[in-house]
Parts: sequence; structure tokens; C-alpha cells
Amino acid sequence: MPDIWAIILAAGESKRMGTPKMLLPFGGMTIIEKVINNVVSSGVGNMMVVLGSSADEILERISGLPVKHCCNENYREGMLSSVKCGFNNLPERFDAVIVLPGDYPCIGAGVINILIESFSGSKKKIVIPLFKGKRGHPILISYELREEVLRLSPEKGLRELQDRFPDDVLEVDVDDQAVLKDIDTMDDYMNELKQIT
Repeated sequence: MPDIWAIILAAGESKRMGTPKMLLPFGGMTIIEKVINNVVSSGVGNMMVVLGSSADEILERISGLPVKHCCNENYREGMLSSVKCGFNNLPERFDAVIVLPGDYPCIGAGVINILIESFSGSKKKIVIPLFKGKRGHPILISYELREEVLRLSPEKGLRELQDRFPDDVLEVDVDDQAVLKDIDTMDDYMNELKQIT
């Protein structure tokens, strides 16, 4: 089994939601706990949760879970700053990272495992799920691109990595629209709650 880490991005300010969305109730737990539990059920070996806004409150909720954490002091600079923070706090060596935004609580272990299996059976360095032709989350990135990730520009984010290394991208069809559905607004949240009840 390859040594796979997950970086869970939970540093954002939830401006459009108006309340810390990581702490909203979801299926008997909070959104961030649901995301962590989904990853725990997969073939991922270790997790790094990147905190920023509401860090203390989130840490209180996840302190009993099998995760490491780091704090992104620059979280207001956007998602890429959190991705870089996560990469900077990983061990010296691993095989690949799954980058998973913390507001995708319906992405289950099945999708994550498909990405890991696809990576293991390929020489590609970036694995992206597709649902009906649309790219979604999470994204798997090989250790070999670690330094490239740290050099990305904030304007383009992780898309720049895909643009710069198109021959290293493997798109994998998945039968789960959860890869496209993040929770940005209260309407998004209510719609996702309906899916689990």
C-alpha cells in the first residue's frame, strides 16, 4: 500500500456562510468531523488538518480524532496558502497527498480509494476525479511534485499545477456527484443535509 497523506483544508473564514461552516451539524457530528471520518475509512494512512479561522473551536472538536494539525497564519490569502501550509508540515518522505477541502462532507471513502488505486496503477503524478466530464475534488498529488506545489502562484492555485504538467494528469470517472458539491452558502448546506436524511 502506498504511503498516502490527506491534507484537509479547514482554515477558511466561511464569509458566504456567515458562520464557521466546519462546525455546522452534519449527520450527528460536525462537517469537519464528517470529512475526517470519511478519510479515516479510506486507504489514507495519515491526515493533516490545516486550521486558520476558528482554529481553537475546530481543534476542540477534532482533538480526539487520529489527525495532526497545523495553523496557517496566512489563511486570508486563500486556499493555496493552506495547501502550502499542509505540504510544509508533512514528513520528509511519502508517496502522495490527497488534498481535500473541508467543505465536501459527502465525499466518501470509495472516491478516495479510487484515486489511490488509480495512482498506484499508473505513472501519473496528479489524479483528479471526473463526474460527467467535470473535474472535482479531492485531488491526489505525487510526492514528486511537492516542490512545484510550494512554488505555485496564489492567483492560479492548484490549477496552475495541472496546466504546467498536463501529461502527468490522470482523470478518473467516478459515479458520485459529491466531488462537485462544496458547501459555500446556507442553501448548499440545507441541500446537503437533505441528502443524508
